[in-house]
Amino acid sequence: MAEIHPIYVFEVAQAIDLDRAERSVGRESARPPFRYRGRATSLFQYRPAPLRISEERPGIAVGEWATDPGVELVLYDFGAASVTYRLSIPGDLEALQQAASVLQGDSRLRADARARAESLVASVAGAGAVQRPQVADLMEEYTILGMRDVPTGESAGTYCAHHAEAIARILRPSEGSLSGQEVADATSVRISFGPSDVTIVDWDAAFVLDKEPEDVRAVLEFANVQLLEMRWLDLQLDDAIERSYQLLARRPAGIALPWDTLGGDLRQVAELQLESAVLLERVTNALKVFGEEYLARIYRLAAGRLQLGALDATITRKLATIESIYQKLSDRASTRRMEFLEWVVILLIAVEVVLGLFR
Repeated sequence: MAEIHPIYVFEVAQAIDLDRAERSVGRESARPPFRYRGRATSLFQYRPAPLRISEERPGIAVGEWATDPGVELVLYDFGAASVTYRLSIPGDLEALQQAASVLQGDSRLRADARARAESLVASVAGAGAVQRPQVADLMEEYTILGMRDVPTGESAGTYCAHHAEAIARILRPSEGSLSGQEVADATSVRISFGPSDVTIVDWDAAFVLDKEPEDVRAVLEFANVQLLEMRWLDLQLDDAIERSYQLLARRPAGIALPWDTLGGDLRQVAELQLESAVLLERVTNALKVFGEEYLARIYRLAAGRLQLGALDATITRKLATIESIYQKLSDRASTRRMEFLEWVVILLIAVEVVLGLFR
């Protein structure tokens, strides 16, 4: 039996109070720690742990298959939400490939996921748990496919090596066959804990062959949440830089007084810079990763595959650009104040001279 877990991630708010949200949710919810192979780990934890909410709804048809009734929604304190479905696929890799191809062209799950996210955010926002609630158009999709047992008696690594092309077509659904180079690239990022499991991470999907895949899926889900938040922050910084440049290029009409516009300009740029820096810090530090534990290695592989490091460097560079613009505006404000004081001194001297002449 194979299974597919489509994951849809949304930017829904500036921040979420998870404790208040947990109290306001009237259905089953939890904030479980990471475990692997039945063993709790203290070296790989959320801070704070996201809120996981289970919903029971009728299944949604996807081709000849249908989603399971249970749907999992997750809220993160930095303002993200994810919706995860599960499809049970009877059969082997061929059936899994067919289902993956059908899922790629189906839009009903995307629409349903957005509706669920909007409903949940509206529910917890009513309890005052959400700052600036708004489900953005930007979203991230990721699909985790796989099986819990190796169909043959061989090891998981050997099985994946023998069926590399089939797995590549599952990860990258295509009408025709894939080249050897494409197959090698799609299946190049892999990791195993033991002979009976393997995880292959690609850009849009992952293949997980594991008896206990729940925490592996949670790690991959979080990596995609980080990807969405960094993409969102990158877009926000583009807008912030554009507005900052406009403020910097604006010329005052007539005599520019020190309190004229620069005070407001400085506040705008400072607020943009602060909000962006706080969001980046909360996103990048939401998961504490120490050592070389297996889940930590999976996270690092996923982060590398999703190019989170490159996004982080881009965002850091844009924050430095905004800091530079802020400094230039601050210097301009200081110059205006000095010029204004000089004119005040000149005016006082002129008044003193005029009064002396009249005396």
